[in-house]
Amino acid sequence: MRETSRQALLLGDSTLAGTAALSLPRHPWQFRRTSCLVEAERILSISPPPLGVILLEGFHAAPPRQLERVLNLVPDLLWIALVFPASLQDERKVRFIARHCHACLSLPLHPDQAHHVLESTLTMASLLNRSASALAQPVLSREKVTLVGSSPAIRRLLADIEKIAAVDAPVLITGESGTGKELTARLIHERSSRQAGPFNAINCGALPAGLIQSELFGHEKGAFTGADRRKVGIIESTAGGTLFLDEIGDLPLELQVNLLRFLEDHRFLRLGAQRESEVDVRVLAATHVDLEGAVREGRFREDLYHRLNVLQARTPPLRERPEDIEELAAHFFQQFRGEAACRVRGFSHESLATMRQHAWPGNVRELINRVRRAMVMREGRLITPEAHGLERSNGQRSATARPARDPAGRPGTASRRGAVQCPVPGGVWRGADAARSTD
Repeated sequence: MRETSRQALLLGDSTLAGTAALSLPRHPWQFRRTSCLVEAERILSISPPPLGVILLEGFHAAPPRQLERVLNLVPDLLWIALVFPASLQDERKVRFIARHCHACLSLPLHPDQAHHVLESTLTMASLLNRSASALAQPVLSREKVTLVGSSPAIRRLLADIEKIAAVDAPVLITGESGTGKELTARLIHERSSRQAGPFNAINCGALPAGLIQSELFGHEKGAFTGADRRKVGIIESTAGGTLFLDEIGDLPLELQVNLLRFLEDHRFLRLGAQRESEVDVRVLAATHVDLEGAVREGRFREDLYHRLNVLQARTPPLRERPEDIEELAAHFFQQFRGEAACRVRGFSHESLATMRQHAWPGNVRELINRVRRAMVMREGRLITPEAHGLERSNGQRSATARPARDPAGRPGTASRRGAVQCPVPGGVWRGADAARSTD
């Protein structure tokens, strides 16, 4: 974590920058001055200070993207804009300040007021840095992956995973699309005695019927036209590990016989081979369809169903774990934060409330897509319902809505609307943390 000393990068016109620095002679601030964006980028990459001060008057001709890249290079570094009051009549500058800066000071500076703003911004920078460091701490655990959430439904699934991982029998993972069936399979593998072996996944519904047998079991050279060399199938390449067969309900009936035979004695026959081969592989299968119904309709073999369904894990849909939505949103916010053009601070009250109300037919996969979209499409520092394309049910506030919190766990700031104003010379404007539709 960076030391939050009273140091700041002063970026802007060299003449104005010198005047701004000399305006605080009685206060213990050290300013490193530069008017070059390339030099500023170098300083921030090597040894970033806790604060940045930018004189916008000196960047009329600067490429906007280059300037934005510099201001967003260090996520937890906060910027203070220095402007002449007349400049706040320029809507482009107002939008720029609202998107990129924590506070705004008008020129000429009032020393005591400027010192107060610098001190409060330094405190906020320290809190942001501490929060980011806490989020970056590695979690010591046996698994390389984990399920996000603490709801009863997720706790039950994790308890089932622990039990299932302790034995080496086949597993059938059921659940709707987008609920994390492959992630569950990976967790079972990571917590099992096979964790040092390979984990391979294949989607039985994504391959043409004519290729599935070759992909699963492999083939010998000359087995069919175009087979100019021997191919090792995914089953054989998973020796000592775990094979995950996704959408097992889409496996053609003729291949279901071969898979059943393999599950019985772990022996298989490559396409075109004369002798069987043996391999030690644990099979996990997943489906979002009703296999019992498929058995009744003759689309799935009953003996294969019972062979796969020795152990079962069910991934709950998101509507059964609404208390996990905020935690999931924060998790994926952090994961995709680097893709955002500006420093998005978090989710607004309304955004979290509408997410809790939404039915999530696409489950976690839909939530991931909406969060990622919102981080690109939002217009303020906080994500609003409009950004992720959700509408509040019946126009009413959710009865379960809680104060918004940003992904680092700090209480969120309610959306404040209205004109951005910086009053008489020496005045100060704060509130870039609020979500403002100014773009």
